[in-house]
Amino acid sequence: MLKVHFVTNQTAGAEAAARRLHERYGQARIEDADVVVALGGDGLMLQTLHAVMELGIPVYGMNFGSVGFMMNGFAEDDLLQKLEAAQRTRIFPLSMSVRDASGATRTALAINEVSLFRSTHQAAKIRISVDGEVRLDELICDGILLSTPAGSTAYNLSAHGPILPIEAPLLALTPISPFRPRRWRGAILSNRAVVTFAMQEPDKRPVSAVADNVEYQNVQEVTVREDRSHGVTLMFDPGTSLEERVLSEQFKF
Repeated sequence: MLKVHFVTNQTAGAEAAARRLHERYGQARIEDADVVVALGGDGLMLQTLHAVMELGIPVYGMNFGSVGFMMNGFAEDDLLQKLEAAQRTRIFPLSMSVRDASGATRTALAINEVSLFRSTHQAAKIRISVDGEVRLDELICDGILLSTPAGSTAYNLSAHGPILPIEAPLLALTPISPFRPRRWRGAILSNRAVVTFAMQEPDKRPVSAVADNVEYQNVQEVTVREDRSHGVTLMFDPGTSLEERVLSEQFKF
C-alpha cells in the first residue's frame, strides 16, 4: 500500500480534511512517504515541491486554496486508487545566482520563474546578455522575468508573456512594464541558454531578484540557467495532466 504524507496550507478547512484523511489513509513521515499530498493552492504546491526536491518524492495536490492551476479537485474517497492512476509530469527548475552590492554571491532555485523588480520609484535599467553576448544594452522597466514552461501560465502570462508547452525545451523572457524600448515584448529562448542581467546605476536604481519565494535585494548581477540536476514530479488525475492544462489555457478567453 502506498505510504502518504499530507501537508496543508493550514486553513481551517484544509486542516479538518487532513485529519479525516489521516484516519483513513494514515500519515507517513515525509522521509518514508511514496507520495506527498498537498491540500491548498498553487502557493502551497510550490513550497512543497521545493521541500521534496532533494527527496525525489512525487506530489499530488488537492485544491483548498484560491488558485489551483497545479492542483487536482478535492475528494476523500478512493485516494490510493487515484494516486496509483495519476499521470506524472517531471519538471526542472531554474538556478539563479546573484551578486549583491556587498559582493556576496547567493543562489536559489525557481520552479516557476526568476523575476527582477525595481525597489524604489526609479525605473530599473538592465543590460541583458544571452550566452555571453549582449542582446539588449539597456532595458528601462519595472522589471523582467525568465519563466519555465511550468511557470509560463503564472506571472509570465499576467505580464503578457507567451504560454510554453510543458515539454518544450524553451524559456520565456518577459519584460514587466517596459518603458524603453517601449515595443519590446520579450523573447523565447532555448532551455540551454544562460541569461545574465546586469544592473545599470544600481545605487540610484536598486533592484531585487526573486526565485519563486526567495528574494535578494540590491542585486548587481543575476545569472539564470536551467538546472537539470534537480527536478520535481507532479501528479494529476487522468485527462487533467499539466500538459493538457497548459494547452487548454491557450484557448481560454
